[in-house]
Amino acid sequence: MKIKLATRQSELALFQANYVMNKIQTHHSDVEVELVPMSSDGDQTDKPLYEIGGKGLFVTKLESALENGEADIAVHSLKDVPAKIDMKYSIAAVFKREDPSDILLSINGSSLVDFPANSSIGTSSPRRKAQILRKRADLNIIPVRGNIATRIRKLHEGHFDGLIVAKAALNRLNIELTNAYEFSMQEMLPAASQGFIGVECLKSNEEIISIMSSINNSSEMALANAEREFVASLNGSCLSPIAILCKEDVYGINISAKVLSQNGQKEIYREIRSSHENLTKDIHSLADDFISNDAHLIILE
Repeated sequence: MKIKLATRQSELALFQANYVMNKIQTHHSDVEVELVPMSSDGDQTDKPLYEIGGKGLFVTKLESALENGEADIAVHSLKDVPAKIDMKYSIAAVFKREDPSDILLSINGSSLVDFPANSSIGTSSPRRKAQILRKRADLNIIPVRGNIATRIRKLHEGHFDGLIVAKAALNRLNIELTNAYEFSMQEMLPAASQGFIGVECLKSNEEIISIMSSINNSSEMALANAEREFVASLNGSCLSPIAILCKEDVYGINISAKVLSQNGQKEIYREIRSSHENLTKDIHSLADDFISNDAHLIILE
């Protein structure tokens, strides 16, 4: 049997595609995996994400490949996949989460409080922007696009004083940087599913669903789904300043959630305890609490 795997063409996307390919072939030695690299609509423009429809543009081209038979599965950074996807598709597998933290890069490794007034920080994420402005309203946020290497190059060329990137991407590409400051979760709560690789396929493809089930990490899938469900309940998107982290520890599951206005002036934050048995119920209760406090409206301000 051959499985055609659709992926974007960036170095990080190809790393993730090869990771999934190795997972499949480790568990199914009789399965051949063929990579199908594609250039998504989001890759073909340098315009800011808010102008072109958000990170969902990185996903739609690969989903089309699933529907027209060019591919059997698509591999994504799960944080790039909209919380609500078409019912014909399914997130069929996730794996052990890479570190979900955000990293602040600069020439001297400064923390956020160390930057002089009016310094510029590169990020195109409304979630990161809002959390920065919540703490440092005097800083300037500069939109930045491109792969990890391109963004780091722009930092060294002086396009901005600091740059925020996901630690998961640095770890997967084995990029070691000395001038890096790792945000605490209190300073910068991550996006839903940040650090997860997700495998998408057609719900109707039962054979592929079965194979993906054999490599899926079910406990990690529960955490990823809970975070995505929280965003969906608020009608959020990748352009919404919504942050949530479900983290398992020896006592159960700790859930931290934060919603901000676009300028960071308004914030709702909650931290609760849950368990795998109660996770779905608790996520919906948490979302209801946020909605009752107008979180679904605050993210639009």
